[in-house]
Amino acid sequence: MTEAIKHNGQPCLSPESLWDALHSTFNTAQNHQTNVKILNKIDHKPMAQWASFSKEELKQVIAKFNDSLAPGPDKLSWQHLKIIIKQDECLTNIINIANCQMQFTPGWKSAEWTRR
Repeated sequence: MTEAIKHNGQPCLSPESLWDALHSTFNTAQNHQTNVKILNKIDHKPMAQWASFSKEELKQVIAKFNDSLAPGPDKLSWQHLKIIIKQDECLTNIINIANCQMQFTPGWKSAEWTRR
């Protein structure tokens, strides 16, 4: 059985809800000590195989967001992200992070995501 990442009791089934969850979690955990030994307690489960994100796919999704939207507490706006991904090395790193996320979150790529 697989589950989507949940935030505020709801599954993250869209890029926007996943971003909100990651953004909120990062800001909550920022400047707190962590104990990485807790990762040793995670049960190993078989990984689901998903098609990797492509650079073009990410560019197309990010292009849809309005540049004038207010940034969150991290001060990263869609306009900044659009500038960042113009550098191929940055775009490659973001794609690698997204693809790793897909590997470790089976079931996340739902029908809602594929309709976009």
